[in-house]
Amino acid sequence: MSRLKTEERRNRILELLESSSEPLSGTVIADRFGISRQVVVTDIAILRSTYPNIMSTSKGYLMLHADKCRRVYKVKHTDEQTEDELISIVNLGGKVMDIYVDHRIYGTIRKPLDIASKRDVDHFMADLVSGVSTPLKNITDGYHFHTVEARSESILDEIENMLREKGYLIESLDAVVIYEPKSYSQS
Repeated sequence: MSRLKTEERRNRILELLESSSEPLSGTVIADRFGISRQVVVTDIAILRSTYPNIMSTSKGYLMLHADKCRRVYKVKHTDEQTEDELISIVNLGGKVMDIYVDHRIYGTIRKPLDIASKRDVDHFMADLVSGVSTPLKNITDGYHFHTVEARSESILDEIENMLREKGYLIESLDAVVIYEPKSYSQS
């Protein structure tokens, strides 16, 4: 009977983690189930052997979910084509997570972008045309990389085809499923 209670408690901890959008501290879990924090640590360790997407953070335990796909595209285009590239990606359902270049002397230089809409593109372009700096891609003769996130690989395939048709695509790296916390996912 005791074994059943333990398994039932672990299943409920798992359900609690799956339904939470924020990390849950060991104390919160312990109080919820009337157990010690040491029992929580043991239960989490056992659950992680089956569910490796249970993460331990400084704020508690969190269940990560594979709900987004990402692909890295190596591209090249002119400054005047930047807006078209970004709008074309977001119109197909992509989110441009970053831009980076591989410089022969300075190494990889990366800047988060988080561009998911026409409005985001407009803000980015306004900053770019303000003349404060030139685009990062210009330090590598226009060659640069974008990590693009989407709900499915088929959307990433559409984006890849569009980039190829427009002559921007140099190469594409394989899609990788990324585990994201529920609280960071967007519909």
